[in-house]
Amino acid sequence: MKRFILVSILALAAGQAVAGQGGAVHCTKLLDVRSGHMLSDQTILFSGGVITAVGPSASTQVPAGEQLLDLGKLTCLPGLIDAHVHLTGDPHNSGYAGLGVSVPRATIIGVRNARVTLLAGFTTVRNVGAEAFEDVALRDAIAAGEIDGPRMQVSGPPLGITGGHADDNLLPWEYHVTAQGVADGPWAARTKVRENAKYGVDLIKIMASGGVMSKGDQPGAEQYSLEDMRALVTEAHELGRKVAAHAHGTQAIKDAILAGVDSVEHASLIDDEGIRLAKAHGTYLVFDIYNDDYILQQGLAAGMLQETIDKEKTIGRAQRENFRRAHAAGSLMAFGTDAGVYPHGDNARQFAKMVQWGMTPIEAIQAATLESAKLMGWQQKVGALEPGFYADIIAVEGDPTADVHTLEHVAFVMQGGQVKKPEK
Repeated sequence: MKRFILVSILALAAGQAVAGQGGAVHCTKLLDVRSGHMLSDQTILFSGGVITAVGPSASTQVPAGEQLLDLGKLTCLPGLIDAHVHLTGDPHNSGYAGLGVSVPRATIIGVRNARVTLLAGFTTVRNVGAEAFEDVALRDAIAAGEIDGPRMQVSGPPLGITGGHADDNLLPWEYHVTAQGVADGPWAARTKVRENAKYGVDLIKIMASGGVMSKGDQPGAEQYSLEDMRALVTEAHELGRKVAAHAHGTQAIKDAILAGVDSVEHASLIDDEGIRLAKAHGTYLVFDIYNDDYILQQGLAAGMLQETIDKEKTIGRAQRENFRRAHAAGSLMAFGTDAGVYPHGDNARQFAKMVQWGMTPIEAIQAATLESAKLMGWQQKVGALEPGFYADIIAVEGDPTADVHTLEHVAFVMQGGQVKKPEK
């Protein structure tokens, strides 16, 4: 039956995949992510790549001459959003292997990963960290229709201190290697924000604490000071850019929130005060609680440093427990996976972890739709199947509100009215 459905979709979509701007989709079941209700027998109309109507098929008339794409028994829902990815990264280029990857090669890797991510049902992503503005080029090529990939917001090179998580600490002194985003002190940091804005980034990524994947620093240690971060955030916001703060450490998390960042990434060692501050300031928390499995099970084979494995052992479980606590306290939470630390395309594996550690399935889905859209400031464009939103539609077999594992096997992907999966 599954093969019959997919072949039928492919046959019906052939013409539409070329034109890709106007038509209709019939969904036997459609998940309304705002209410959490499963709707039956719905038709979605779209024109110019944007949804114009959604309603019961009996009262939603398909305009004359427009093609109706029937998805059979599949369940429709909005295209998913991953708010923390590294499309130009690859787990097998971790540690010293990454020294052999050139900027052009990394960008080409990004082209591959963008397509894989889109076909996995993630029609929108926020790329938080890439060297040499590789992600800017990737975003622009996707927007121009030159390659397939999710809609992107990008940060370019992340900002951090000398020898910190944003620096390149793999080579000895005589090579004199300093990463592009290194900026020490508030005014140097302001200058880097301006430089990133000059070259076309959508947001600013800062390293408030040490990290897991880097050499020679500790995840719990604060790197940028509160003074530094206030300068960074002020400059970024004045230039119309939001700020995402990588922060594992307890004090780094709290200082980043006090400085006014828009999101805290990882948030591994957040405490009760940090949770209260995040709620009071409206700061989103983005916990990447799937990749602990990949790092500990396959990290060494992929080329990760033993130091990375050891660090992950110290914070992975704590991060998941703090995810549970932050959710129970009612924190704002978006869906972000740190894809690139694990293989791209496996993004949806995090849903099951979010449910295991306290969320209901619909809450996890809302994190990857409505909440991530709000974090990105795109809440009127993506994250829901409603008039005025992009016609970004995915479909799965079964009910994802009963079993989020169904989201790991997306059967149909439409982006902006163009069928991307199944492919012709």
